[in-house]
Amino acid sequence: MTQLTETQQKAWEGFTAGDWQTEVNVRDFIQKNYTPYEGDESFLAGATAATTKLWEEVMEKIKVENKTHEPYDIDCDIPSTITSHKPGYIDQALEKIVGLQTDAPLKRAIIPFGGIKMVKGSCDVYRRTLNPEVQKIFTEYRKTHNQGVFDVYTPDILRCRKSGVITGLPDAYGRGRIIGDYRRLAIYGADFLMQDKQRQFASLQPRLEAGEDIQATIQLREEIAEQHRALGQIKQMAALRFRRFTSCRNSTRSSSMDLLRLLSCG
Repeated sequence: MTQLTETQQKAWEGFTAGDWQTEVNVRDFIQKNYTPYEGDESFLAGATAATTKLWEEVMEKIKVENKTHEPYDIDCDIPSTITSHKPGYIDQALEKIVGLQTDAPLKRAIIPFGGIKMVKGSCDVYRRTLNPEVQKIFTEYRKTHNQGVFDVYTPDILRCRKSGVITGLPDAYGRGRIIGDYRRLAIYGADFLMQDKQRQFASLQPRLEAGEDIQATIQLREEIAEQHRALGQIKQMAALRFRRFTSCRNSTRSSSMDLLRLLSCG
């Protein structure tokens, strides 16, 4: 990544140059390009008519939740992934920033990769029926994070857990979400990051062939491959939601900033 492409030069025009242009380095980008704001709130603008109308529609559903003390809706059939759900909108004609967690407002997704017992328990509490196939898959075939944690507990931890001496252990948490630094997408775009992942993967080849720290090397290669695959899925997800922004596809700056807005609303 030593030479900037024409697209990158156009997208990064006006920014202070630095190491961030030749390597994935968000900190360097921020340090070289941020400007402290020491003013007051006078720069803020009020809500637009479209925002007000959209929020009114959402509030009607929130009123239902406040009255019933339960989620407005739950998708009990489809485990949540980056590409699991079709695009969802509040009112597509009014929306400038798009992208809901599922295909409808306030429809909660299930994330059984973290722990199937947490999902099943939540569905039971709100009188919803978890898809039996989902429960079977994540009980018999696909180990979840929480089951993996439970499997490595020592006998002492198991006894303390059972007796209630220790509570709040991580095998009972809903750890289905991935925390990501989406600023990278806004700065570099998915293609740039995918190329970087390919280089990281290839750089481990000598260590693999030499048998150097073989377990850690294999695990790291697997994780990098997963990251590369996830970036590709983000592109698929964004394409479904941004067909009306096709004019921006040739601009890394526009398309990646739109993608960041999308991801911030999930």
